[in-house]
Amino acid sequence: MDESYKILVIDDDVEMGELLSDVLKGEGWSVVSISDSLEASRILRKEEFDVIITDLKMKGLKGLDLLEEARKVASLTPVIIITAFGTIESAIKAMKMGAYDYVTKPFRTDQIVLTVKKALENRLLKKEVVRLKKEVESRYHFHRLIGKSRSMQKIYDLIERISESSNNVLITGESGTGKELVAKAIHYSGSRKGGPFVAVNCAAIPETLLESELFGYKKGAFTDAKTDKKGLFFEATGGTIFLDEITEMPLVLQVKLLRVIEEREVRPLGGTNPYPIDVRIISSSNRNMKEVIHQGRFREDLYYRLKVIDIELPPLRERREDIPLLVEHFVERFGQEPRKRVSGVSEEALEALISYAWPGNVRELENVIQRAITLCRHEVILPEDLPASLLQESKEDLLDKGIREKYTMDQLEKEYVRKVLIAVGGNKSKAAQILGFDRKTLYRKLEDL
Repeated sequence: MDESYKILVIDDDVEMGELLSDVLKGEGWSVVSISDSLEASRILRKEEFDVIITDLKMKGLKGLDLLEEARKVASLTPVIIITAFGTIESAIKAMKMGAYDYVTKPFRTDQIVLTVKKALENRLLKKEVVRLKKEVESRYHFHRLIGKSRSMQKIYDLIERISESSNNVLITGESGTGKELVAKAIHYSGSRKGGPFVAVNCAAIPETLLESELFGYKKGAFTDAKTDKKGLFFEATGGTIFLDEITEMPLVLQVKLLRVIEEREVRPLGGTNPYPIDVRIISSSNRNMKEVIHQGRFREDLYYRLKVIDIELPPLRERREDIPLLVEHFVERFGQEPRKRVSGVSEEALEALISYAWPGNVRELENVIQRAITLCRHEVILPEDLPASLLQESKEDLLDKGIREKYTMDQLEKEYVRKVLIAVGGNKSKAAQILGFDRKTLYRKLEDL
């Protein structure tokens, strides 16, 4: 056993406390022995221990009180209760409250040592479970982005590599794919996280107001300009400005934005003196940028200034393996409303969710789960809780769907392999048998697809 383990002994019988302390120190462990239960409560809040041993009946706080306190402030630390034969019922109650074990008086020293060793092993296992859970979350969850698919893992990796720089980033992808979440992940995982994150929807602000909102204005610049106003670029100093739906910005403002990027300074509307800015620009669009440029609605030189680094978010239909994770996240988020406890999704409902094309992407999935939880009469979401249009499309023949969505043969094969795996509950041996592959071929296909 590691000699660095730290054990707290609480007993108002000083002699018993000293006996326990001597026995445990004899095993090479560090021991803090306290006879005042109120003082023990204060120490529990300040220091971390690997095992807590407390008598059940004491003056001041009782053993059960300290157990409850430990559950709140040190949930991973096992608590061993010491009790007399006459209080076995209380000891059982302690076990139900979360105590690791109880030892009855009088006890043998080897008995208490063995119990403590097992408790230490239990704590190590709990800590390992927590560590693994965090590792899984860190792999599949990244600043509220969720996904274990290869495409999302690549995006996580890219975000980590660019977060410390101040280069401009252009994020493209269909509506609902999470472009603003990616922008926030870049900001909050990098050196600028201490600065502001200012989001601007270029499509939501009228053209006449957008310039003054972005760059500010001087008093008297126009009729309603009663005082000077610093723009959003100034507010984002030291941080990030996120220009959502950048392709909706008028051409005349595109010229001014290009100048801001090139000169790193902003001139307020009606002003004569520019002021320097230190801002990272992250922009996004759900449109085909090359097509918008070809149509003359977006400046090509601005496009390349904004696209120092580009991130293309895949639609949800191209990362269907992420749907179960997203569903679990939204159920956990919306399923704990008062008088409404929904803990999961039935296999049939999940299969329908995975099969659906999701034209509205993650945002649509979020809305569907929220709606299903509202309508749900059971602890799990059933197919009847999902929109009829979703169920109808999920039952569509694979070939018809392939023709409608213009699948390539590779896409068709990928979709069929996925459906077979769902049908057999992920059993790769059964899937390989149905598909006519050997297991090695199936594994190779899964890697390729």
